[in-house]
Amino acid sequence: MQFRQQALAKLQSPEELDLPVRLARPQGRLVLAVTVLVMAAASVWAVTGSVASTVGAPAILTHGQGSYLLQSPVSGQVTAVLTGQGRRIGANAPVLKVRTAKGETVVRSVAAGRVTALAASIGAIIATGTDVAAVEKVADTGDPLYATVYVPAANAAAIRPGAAVDLTVQSVPAQEYGVLRGRVESVDRAAQSAQQIAAFLGDGQLGERFTQEGRPVAVLVRLDRSSRTKSGYAWSTAQGPPFRLDSMTMGSGSIHLDDQRPIDWLLP
Repeated sequence: MQFRQQALAKLQSPEELDLPVRLARPQGRLVLAVTVLVMAAASVWAVTGSVASTVGAPAILTHGQGSYLLQSPVSGQVTAVLTGQGRRIGANAPVLKVRTAKGETVVRSVAAGRVTALAASIGAIIATGTDVAAVEKVADTGDPLYATVYVPAANAAAIRPGAAVDLTVQSVPAQEYGVLRGRVESVDRAAQSAQQIAAFLGDGQLGERFTQEGRPVAVLVRLDRSSRTKSGYAWSTAQGPPFRLDSMTMGSGSIHLDDQRPIDWLLP
């Protein structure tokens, strides 16, 4: 009976138009205000702010001119090795002696440089065209080192000459001595094959290594010089490592790209 009376009373004023309506609680207004402020701040940041990004890729230290593979012009047996790995040799310098059917022949270098690898030993039988040595083309002991970073082709278009580069060198603990500093000198126009990389570095295995994930673009990096460090180059730490750097040392490069506004990601 009580329920029926309540139902009848409800029907008599179904909309309760005479009661005050509470539009929002104070807590709700606070949440709304905070949301509006956050959206406004995000909109301003999207237009005026910037986001830094980098491209990372494997790198190698060289003297900029690359290397060449010295091949034997004759077939025969090696009777003497006339140089050693790490030695500097001049152009037309003797490298090997080879006994052929016509007598003994001396295999000579093509250009001056530093011998980075010897693939022939005394007693070995070699054929015409066999790789017997790799020679890095460097004329003077004071020639500066460069870094070549092999960047995926899809990322190369975003790299600009002069961009800052941080290089982690394999022989230098980054936690202790930091990273090597440099700037982009040039960016190749086309991706390189394993054969092209091998010809430049004088090492077929490196050509295969740098093309495992596709043909990369070579980015030449000029290292920042410093008279205050033992290596002669600038590092993220004050002193850097207490030793000099060698060419053909592996590492990795982190190339800084131009800053982008977040709104650019939304625009076509």
